[in-house]
Amino acid sequence: MKHEDNSLIGLIEEIWRLPRDIISPAYDTALKTVERECLLLNSFEKRSSFKTHEYPTGTEAYTWIVPEEWVCQEAYLSTVDGKRIFSYEDHPLHCVSYSLPFNRIVSREELFRHLYTHPHLQDAIPFKFKYYERDWGLCCSEKIKNTLVDEKYKVVINTSFKKGTLKVGEFILPGKSEESFVLCAHLCHPAMIQDDVTGVVAGIEVMRRLALISDRRYTYRFLVLPETIGSICWLSSHEHLHKKIVGGLFLEMLGIDNPIALQLSYDGNAQIDKVFKQTIKEKDPYSWYDDFNQIIGNDERQFNSPGIRIPMLSMSRVYKKETGLWPYPQYHSSHDNMETLSIERLVSSINTAFEMLRNFEMNKKIVNKYKGEVFCSRYNMHIDFYKDPQGNENLFKILGLIDGTNSVIDIVEKTKSNFSSVSKLLNKMIESKLVEMV
Repeated sequence: MKHEDNSLIGLIEEIWRLPRDIISPAYDTALKTVERECLLLNSFEKRSSFKTHEYPTGTEAYTWIVPEEWVCQEAYLSTVDGKRIFSYEDHPLHCVSYSLPFNRIVSREELFRHLYTHPHLQDAIPFKFKYYERDWGLCCSEKIKNTLVDEKYKVVINTSFKKGTLKVGEFILPGKSEESFVLCAHLCHPAMIQDDVTGVVAGIEVMRRLALISDRRYTYRFLVLPETIGSICWLSSHEHLHKKIVGGLFLEMLGIDNPIALQLSYDGNAQIDKVFKQTIKEKDPYSWYDDFNQIIGNDERQFNSPGIRIPMLSMSRVYKKETGLWPYPQYHSSHDNMETLSIERLVSSINTAFEMLRNFEMNKKIVNKYKGEVFCSRYNMHIDFYKDPQGNENLFKILGLIDGTNSVIDIVEKTKSNFSSVSKLLNKMIESKLVEMV
């Protein structure tokens, strides 16, 4: 196994088991781990920085209000005579996230109104949350539920609510321009891996690779946050940046043994959509894409929402809905563990995301500094028609589109070429001072 693989697995193992509820001590612990990993990049990118944005309970962010901090000290179900059936100590998903405290003997009927099981996996504990409701609840497998035949049971849920602080981590890599690109992943799903520790570690690794590039065009911002409310808080407090954000990519569910799924932005036909679609097509012939909000919904919805409209796409490896396995069989359950992880797929996801950004960096308009048809032989660009008629035809198709109105992706699409061949030619023309990229 490569060192990179070991590093990714080690970071996943350090974070994933933590009960990372949206505002909780465990979430803060996980975010500190992310900060540590990001700051390691200072060794080769001195200008990088990590900020933790804090939003106290009660803060209004657009139409939303930041909730309280929640901690579960203890939660279990037992028989009336005290025999424990399951507990939060066994697995943090046994207690509904943000459950009210509750300590009472209840009837089987009342228990079942507050006991949740997974709809498909008989032996899995589901992930249930009530962040903005006021109710109590427990979770268990359907197999355990089927054994509950007593008339009464004892429910103990010792949880506490208090004023806290929602935290959003932002790692910044400055570029030549103040225009920004945003990578985003959420950290708030307790004791699960694909949703979304894989997105977090993928984001860290992509930023590490970007930090090695000295001539970055854009400033890159990697946001690690609680789902939905975290994005809304950050967006509402950074409106001065909105017009400077050229695009974004939400990362999640990237270690599943399944092809890449790219969900387009709200616009669907922006330059970023075109670049990213072309990249995944070249990197993975089995990859697929669909329109905004047609694959799965996460924080990209907040960036694309009315009044904001920042073109953020999402990349995952979810199944198509028609398979009946959407988004993936272990979704929102205790089965979303290390057994679901394909390190090969995760590394491939990172490679693809990085390639997307490299292609987007390169996607400038190509302006000709010459007039007339280029004397190709003079600049070592000639392709012999008799030896390679298709190559010769493509060469002149590309040259014909270099007039200051087309970007790299426009040329790639119109000539049905790929980034590699078009870039190779353009680099040669830049070296010969025939064109400039603006």
